[in-house]
Amino acid sequence: MRIFGLPAPPRADLTASLVVFLVALPLCVGVAVASGVPAELGLVTGIVGGLVVGVLPGSTLQVSGPTAGLAVLVAEAVGTYGLPALGTIVLATGLVQAALGVARLGRWFRATSVAVVEGTLTGIGLIIIAGQAYAMAGLTAPTSGWDKIRGLAVLPARIAASPTAPATFAVGAGTLLLLLAWRHLPSRIRSVPGPLAAVAAGTLATRIGDLPVARIEIRGLLDAVQPLGGGSIAVLGATGFAGTVVAFTLIASAESLFSAAAVDRLHNGPRTDYDRELIAQGAGNAVCGLLGALPMAAVIVRSAANVQAGARTRASRVMHGAWLLLFAALLPAVLAQLPVAALAAVLVHSGGKLMPVGFLPGLWREHRGEAVILMSTAGTVVLFSLFEGVLAGLLLAITKTAWQSSMLSVVTHDTGSGPVRVRVAGTATFLRLPVLLDALEAVPADRPVLLDLTASRLDHACRSAVTGWMEQHGNRCEQPPGTPSPA
Repeated sequence: MRIFGLPAPPRADLTASLVVFLVALPLCVGVAVASGVPAELGLVTGIVGGLVVGVLPGSTLQVSGPTAGLAVLVAEAVGTYGLPALGTIVLATGLVQAALGVARLGRWFRATSVAVVEGTLTGIGLIIIAGQAYAMAGLTAPTSGWDKIRGLAVLPARIAASPTAPATFAVGAGTLLLLLAWRHLPSRIRSVPGPLAAVAAGTLATRIGDLPVARIEIRGLLDAVQPLGGGSIAVLGATGFAGTVVAFTLIASAESLFSAAAVDRLHNGPRTDYDRELIAQGAGNAVCGLLGALPMAAVIVRSAANVQAGARTRASRVMHGAWLLLFAALLPAVLAQLPVAALAAVLVHSGGKLMPVGFLPGLWREHRGEAVILMSTAGTVVLFSLFEGVLAGLLLAITKTAWQSSMLSVVTHDTGSGPVRVRVAGTATFLRLPVLLDALEAVPADRPVLLDLTASRLDHACRSAVTGWMEQHGNRCEQPPGTPSPA
């Protein structure tokens, strides 16, 4: 069978595309609302993720679109530079991603510390959960991440004092409870995607009860699109623009490539080409930037739904983009019925999935240093911003690696007579210089010393320190034959 002269997609891909479309629809809208931008821009990003990234090589089955992991960063950027500048930031992000892919650096994103990535996503998850808890009640959330979390203590009192918040929160809480219970329901019921069913239930309850709950404002795709103009390009000279682009690039790329690795474990088809996938993500973000839409990344929720629905080729993700386009173009009035509280509940549920609740205890038992990096990164994201959190996490990871790579053993053997033997083994860097000098200076100044450096590697700081110490000991210090000179 052929459609418009082209081969028809496999039936499994057609079915999978419908499943992914139903999963992606509420998420696209919800992420846009959480980001503080028009809901249509989330749909535009989902459409580009299907129709543009979907046809490009890289990963065969993972699906791209707006993600909760980038919502916090988008909200910060829009609050700082304004909505017109978002397109320029996303375009620059796409160009950087594509350049990194062309330079064959995509595979190196897998070398990013897992603790830093998980810590960043944990911090983002905490901010999303806290921020969307206010949206579930139709209330205004504080600005900073820490204020959002701290304000949860008085949120029940604010809900009780508002004439409309109790009904709004009831819709949001009911939606969230249905999402949490969905995986425990019979498989026949779970054939419907949980987010779609939960949002539909919240919408139905709002309509039947005629509840005073805020709904999504829809203007139409063409009205929401904001092509690049003079005002948006002015952000290029703004302070912090480069740092914002770096943060967008790091989070979007790491999330996409970690998702690709996870999706590859779910199927037996072709493996991901990480460099090509990074180019594809860059191309998608470049198009989204030109349209003034949200940034995109590949995420495991939609990708796993695609695999589990039986997708075989790229056709499923391309068609999911086509369904999003048709729905947004032909049925915008349906979107206008969606309650904001129900979409906020979907984002709270998604934020919870970003947090490594089951992963952290085992990490603490087996790799405590990595757990400290994870928690420090998350805390910095919450207290300051996403960029500072990523930077702090990377610095901690580098420091930990440098410390572990400079393992040093200094053993002093003194028989009471004859020379004192000092054996230095391992890698001596400036980080271990105090340990090395303490051991050398503890040797009696009036005794001859035999310094064995055959099993050691010294950096410039340690080499200079050892040379100076040997000069102080003069003729009383010697080295075994074959020992490399520290000078």
